[in-house]
Amino acid sequence: MIKSVNNYPVSQLFDIEAGVVYAIPRYQREYTWGKNQWESLYDDVLENDPGYFLGSIICINQSTDTLSIQKLELVDGQQRITTLSLLFASVYHALKSHESDLDDEQRVELINLKRKLVLKKGDEQIRLIPQIQNNNYGDYRAILAEIGIISECDVPAYAGNRKIFRAYRYFQERIEQMINDRDDRLGTIMEFLDKVSHACLVKIEVASHADAYTLFESLNNRGMPLTAIDLIKNKLLARLESIEPGKVDHYFEQWNRLLSYLGDDYAIQERFFRQYYNAFKDELKAVYHVPIATRSNLIQIYEKLINHDAKGCLQKISAAGRLYSIILSRNQDNALNGIEMPLKNLERIQGAPSYLLMLYLLARKVELQLTNDHLASTVDLLVRFFVRRNLTDTPPTRDLTRLFMTVIDKISDLRGDAIPQSIEQQLVAISASDDAFQYKLQGPIYEENSSVTRFILSSLAEQAMTKESWVNLWRFENKQFVWTIEHIFPQGENIPQSWVTMIADGDEKKANEIQQTHVHKLGNLTISGFNSALGNKSFEEKRDRADRQGRAVGYKNGLKLNEDLSNATSWSVEQIDARTEKLVQQVTKLFKLQESDA
Repeated sequence: MIKSVNNYPVSQLFDIEAGVVYAIPRYQREYTWGKNQWESLYDDVLENDPGYFLGSIICINQSTDTLSIQKLELVDGQQRITTLSLLFASVYHALKSHESDLDDEQRVELINLKRKLVLKKGDEQIRLIPQIQNNNYGDYRAILAEIGIISECDVPAYAGNRKIFRAYRYFQERIEQMINDRDDRLGTIMEFLDKVSHACLVKIEVASHADAYTLFESLNNRGMPLTAIDLIKNKLLARLESIEPGKVDHYFEQWNRLLSYLGDDYAIQERFFRQYYNAFKDELKAVYHVPIATRSNLIQIYEKLINHDAKGCLQKISAAGRLYSIILSRNQDNALNGIEMPLKNLERIQGAPSYLLMLYLLARKVELQLTNDHLASTVDLLVRFFVRRNLTDTPPTRDLTRLFMTVIDKISDLRGDAIPQSIEQQLVAISASDDAFQYKLQGPIYEENSSVTRFILSSLAEQAMTKESWVNLWRFENKQFVWTIEHIFPQGENIPQSWVTMIADGDEKKANEIQQTHVHKLGNLTISGFNSALGNKSFEEKRDRADRQGRAVGYKNGLKLNEDLSNATSWSVEQIDARTEKLVQQVTKLFKLQESDA
């Protein structure tokens, strides 16, 4: 069934001497990775040692002539291989931009990098053949043509708005950021290229589609391999059993209680163990000192802590786990009244990197002379910080753990009021300016970050609510939000004639152009509990929509956010721009970092 299973460095999968082509089946789903995945792959390669494991791919190899081009059908791992190809293209562009400064060795690397993307035997034979879904194939060729790797070709319409181009531009920006502060810019690029080339993937080759299907089933049925948390548990219980024979069941109960605090999500469990070390590094470094806990050194850290004091380690992480469950809103503590809603908002705005700071503050509350008001105001500050950060990417994600570790270092000797004041000063110093924040707010915000957009719209709507008019905009039903983002001018591909007439005086081409430039702007967005019922309906139908009981469920639903929509008789580009500007000013004021300036 399986022809081969090998762990290869990326450079070998893209071997310049090999006539290997990776073809993604035409019917396969389009390229779907987004910023979170691009960021994770880039940071994992950058921050970990050479040889970092990136996952696996499954290929069908039906070739028989070893002298001809070997075409492998890539049936699993297409997102990863496509992303790596785009990363190589971005590195190639960065080196090509400095071509006159390259020495002989670096020029050879530039040529070799080209051969990773096109075969040596023919410049037009690209090594990765993406699927045709959503113009993936055309967009990818356009990028290779743009950087001079293949001959010129037409750029598909709106290519810049699709994931292939956006991934490529993202990597360009990250590389530019990486080399900006370096004296040896070329050396930095070459060092990064070396890390990418030495990262590893397991390539599984099978002989047929039937074999591939059987392999998928067997992999799914056998479950996941042991995780880092499994290995830490095994080490801890084995150590405790050797110290106190016969009591392992008691400690296993304690361990399970810890995991019950954290929940079943493995990513959250792993994050807790990393954040625990990073939050309390100052006291733990006497046992084992590393600059920062990461995925790659997590087991090593806990082996040292367990060997030093297994029982004490379990007690301390269990106590921290209970506090972490409060941060996660899984449990409540009557002694911490007033911080539940701020913590829930911190979760909603994806502020998890700051949980290590909150864990430290909760664990040291008495010692640091903190009140619940101090804690609540700090969480509110973090919420405002993450609204701005998650939209502007300032400071970048890769810096956040070290940022909050630094905050802890600077407040450890402070007490009472001085602590939230210091945290505010530190966050203001590294956050994006109001101008940068507003620039992002004025753009296609929904496309930039739909989660932040939903949080912003919900916050604007909640501002005007009273106890009597309160609506839970975060209600979940059937594993999804009841209230979702609604595009006033629809975002769908086929614009209804009523909208072509209203927004573009019947000009379909103009309507499509307006959709490209304005559909994802803040002024064209609202929150609706009946999004599926509104969809592509005309503006008047959306505005006046009512349910069977005659209750308004359209733009006249009573939300302050929709007030101007409920009174409007039509919808135009000018109204989108005006509403965008009005909401931008409200959002800037609502999420001002320094309360004194609000």
